[in-house]
Amino acid sequence: MKKNPILPYVWTAVIGIILIISLSFYGLSQGEEAAGEKDQNKAAANPEEIFSQNCASCHGQNLEGVVGPALNKIGGKYSQDEIRSIIAEGKGSAMPAGLIEGEAADKVAAWLAEKK
Repeated sequence: MKKNPILPYVWTAVIGIILIISLSFYGLSQGEEAAGEKDQNKAAANPEEIFSQNCASCHGQNLEGVVGPALNKIGGKYSQDEIRSIIAEGKGSAMPAGLIEGEAADKVAAWLAEKK
């Protein structure tokens, strides 16, 4: 009885296809993890960047105030906890609540509290 000479090539192709499919699913799971890390890195950004992305349009890039009030000496008026509360709850009708949340809000509040 003769062995089929094409059989090793078929097995190699089948194993290759299984590996490609397996690595594709592995890559998809790694992409989802990377997206989660990106969200965490956003929270880990420095307070100036967070402020620039979320607050500068109203309060000015240099804290000078545009539509919203100037924040360049806000630490002399409010404590860090009070600033954090304003960030979380908003103030009046012009300052919306929750523009920054969690650790990012804590960092911005601490940074602004130093402005005296």
